[in-house]
Amino acid sequence: MKLKRSLIIALAIFIVGITAWEFFWRSEGFYPTLDDNEALWAVQRNRVETLSENDVVLTGSSRVLFDIQLNEWEKITGRRPLQLAIPGSSPLPVFHDIVEKTDFKGTVLVGVTPGLFFSTTNPKAEPWDAAQSKVNYFYKRTYAQKLNHLLSIPLQQNLAFISDVSGVDGINLKQLIKKINIGSRVANPMPPFHEFSDSDIERNTKMTLRTSQDTAYANTVKKVWKFFDKNPEPPQKDSTITYFSNDAKKFMARGGNLILLRNVSTGFYKELESKITPRAEFWDDLVKQSKVKAYHYADYDQLKDFDCPEWSHLSAKDATTYTTELVKIMKADGALPHLKTN
Repeated sequence: MKLKRSLIIALAIFIVGITAWEFFWRSEGFYPTLDDNEALWAVQRNRVETLSENDVVLTGSSRVLFDIQLNEWEKITGRRPLQLAIPGSSPLPVFHDIVEKTDFKGTVLVGVTPGLFFSTTNPKAEPWDAAQSKVNYFYKRTYAQKLNHLLSIPLQQNLAFISDVSGVDGINLKQLIKKINIGSRVANPMPPFHEFSDSDIERNTKMTLRTSQDTAYANTVKKVWKFFDKNPEPPQKDSTITYFSNDAKKFMARGGNLILLRNVSTGFYKELESKITPRAEFWDDLVKQSKVKAYHYADYDQLKDFDCPEWSHLSAKDATTYTTELVKIMKADGALPHLKTN
């Protein structure tokens, strides 16, 4: 009887504690979100094995992730694309994996963020490793890791404090401990990097409303971009174009449909990219050498006037319109052979 009473008391304390902790973080403005981690990416990568030639796979870095909205794409094409773009990465490892390790011969869209696409083919470089590490995780993940991810989804979708976000907005125990300043610990010179996106189970990602409406908040992200890119590494044009072109030839030779996309950038990033990776020398040469369909936002009246709140990604509202207009352009071009005929 005493043991039963103790268990009931312990359970009651646990429930009260968890409830209080959850309400505290919600009062601080946090809400349940899905972690866009390697496990979530791997689930989507696994679906490539079941796709038909009528399907679409999106690759690239964060601009494809933010700017291409799956719902809008599906409304026009009748096919929901698969989102495999990875923030802060080169798209080359993911495209290479699709070409070499799958028989997929549908449509692959490759997003070209100049500073990342032309960055490197060095497997130890950060832009390459950011993508390759997720590819490696997909092949090496264990049954325990798959089950852990599956069980975590309902918790992530319903509890704010479960969030595994890192950095200044991290609220799990590990991240909270990191924020404690002890003695003469050297402060991180990087400006605080706030989360500014939300993702769903299919990795459809949108900029948070606060980032698009709160200029001060958006400015915190801008400070981080300037910190990262104050001394940009020189681009590696020839090696990246050669690497991509070789994969492009293999993919198209087996019947695949390939599309290059240059999404919007504004302000600091637009100026930096024009200086470091001028269009004529990089984008135009990439299109010429790879011989694939290509779309640059600046070439279309429907796309060229969008503004990015933090210079590099569209707001949720603008991404919806941008995706709709982009798909209409590609549809008129005959670039999407999987489109509905009605």
